[in-house]
Amino acid sequence: MLYDDNLTTERPTFVTHLECAYTGERHAADEAHNLSRAGKPLLVRYDLAGVAKALTKEALARRAPDLWRYRELLPVRRVQDIVSLGETVTPLIELPRLAARLGSTALLVKDEGRLPTGSFKARGLVMAVSMAKAFGIKHMAMPTNGNAGAALAAYASRCGIKTTIFCPEDTPEVNVSEIALQGATVYRVNGLIDDCGKIVGAGKEKAGWFDVSTLKEPYRIEGKKTMGLELAEQFNWELPDAIFYPTGGGTGLIGMWKAFAELEAIGFIGPKRPRMIAVQAAGCAPMVRAFEAGVEHAPRFENAYTVASGIRVPQAIGDFLILRAVRDSNGFAIAVTDEAIIEAVDEVARGEGFLMCPEGGATYAAYKQSLADGRIGRHERAVLFNCATGLKYPLPPVHRTLDLNKEIDFASL
Repeated sequence: MLYDDNLTTERPTFVTHLECAYTGERHAADEAHNLSRAGKPLLVRYDLAGVAKALTKEALARRAPDLWRYRELLPVRRVQDIVSLGETVTPLIELPRLAARLGSTALLVKDEGRLPTGSFKARGLVMAVSMAKAFGIKHMAMPTNGNAGAALAAYASRCGIKTTIFCPEDTPEVNVSEIALQGATVYRVNGLIDDCGKIVGAGKEKAGWFDVSTLKEPYRIEGKKTMGLELAEQFNWELPDAIFYPTGGGTGLIGMWKAFAELEAIGFIGPKRPRMIAVQAAGCAPMVRAFEAGVEHAPRFENAYTVASGIRVPQAIGDFLILRAVRDSNGFAIAVTDEAIIEAVDEVARGEGFLMCPEGGATYAAYKQSLADGRIGRHERAVLFNCATGLKYPLPPVHRTLDLNKEIDFASL
């Protein structure tokens, strides 16, 4: 149930303005925006002193276990604008057998596959669509590698907003079918996600849609930051030592870093931060190259490829925000091969009975690699993010059969 205490038409909201993430220039909050006047992402800012007076840990603990429990730190002002499909708090799953095998003291996975549409994209898109409803937007468009498009289609259909979605031609069939079945008009494009994004940008004026591409509007970050709010609460207002995050556009990594700053400002946590580790595929690793080169912006990664399609983002508009969070936290960016990703998914599934998506598998592969090269200590409490249910991805075939017309050799079974 949404808002189990003090249910009112008007939400206790503390948004003051939007701020350009690059220049700090202010923009008005209660109107639709894409990028700032400088062409950079906009961040939502709050009256955090007001939040500190209005919200206590005790009051929070009494609320329903859903994303909306953090309403004072979210931008939707009116209850009737919320477009929800049941955004539950996602669990932390221990991997004790694998941790023991690796000699680690604590290894956990935050399983985002429990959210509506089966991925963490639900967090960002529920916020973006709710704000679009509040602004009266009638048509939204985005590029997607699959899961974001599915979430947009679902939430937009929920409230009657039209959606047009563009995806690379090799996007898994299950994703494309899911997007279409949930009410969107979806097109396959003979290019990568940034090529699809150019179509969305070019069509804004002619088609009249609102561009909800990653970081090209302010509210997907606000939805994704709830991962950080949940994590802090689940760790009893301490934070883990390291977060391994599958990084394409990087909205969630940026959002969590923002969440931690806001939680400290309202007195819920101290200055300690996790090391933020941006995990990419070796076949598409622009952040790794930029991190290792010591630069703030990541040039486009040409000829990008990986089995982990969700992190196949050749160029991210929020590159400087990702890299700042990684560096400010004493973290790092790391690339893993497709072979290591496939092996990781198999190892976690067989070893713990937990089916990760390829992007989640990349975090486990990166964790193992970081243990081996000494960048992570075995004593550090690490959280891996599994960003979607593994059931949305192609699974290995099984060929064993039994012939009922022949005698069954049970001893061999």
